[in-house]
Amino acid sequence: MEEKKYKIPDQTRIGHIHLKVADIQRSLDFYCDILGFELITTYGLEAAFISAGGYHHHIGLNTWQSKNRPPAPKDNAGLFHTAILYPTRKDLATALNRLLEANWPLSGAADHGVSEAIYLDDPDENGVELYWDRPKDKWPKNLDGSIQMYTRALDLQDLISEIKEH
Repeated sequence: MEEKKYKIPDQTRIGHIHLKVADIQRSLDFYCDILGFELITTYGLEAAFISAGGYHHHIGLNTWQSKNRPPAPKDNAGLFHTAILYPTRKDLATALNRLLEANWPLSGAADHGVSEAIYLDDPDENGVELYWDRPKDKWPKNLDGSIQMYTRALDLQDLISEIKEH
């Protein structure tokens, strides 16, 4: 009898990410003041833990090895981006609006069929993806039933209209 390959449980989720940053306050200004995360706790002046909805932390920020250091080179191995999933399209539109009001530069925006995403860098040039998932029954499918993901331009004006219509 052939042994079945182990499969991680369906309910498994990525719990949090911990980022090396050069300046805690600068990162808190971005993640809390612009994106709206809540500061949960700090470890002295070297680490901070932030979340959405009162969770113990979704993002850890620390300067243990990186205080006042330059960003990691973009062409080195490492984290490509942190993806932050918003519950609705309107929530993503609100996040986009806050970024635009703060004159925060975007590096891209895409419709992936299954989701819509905005791309940017945090103050330490760590990639950040802000996105929302379309309802699963609206995901595009290939003829064989597999998910069809793609990258197409995202109409940012249409996304912003989401907060004006509701």
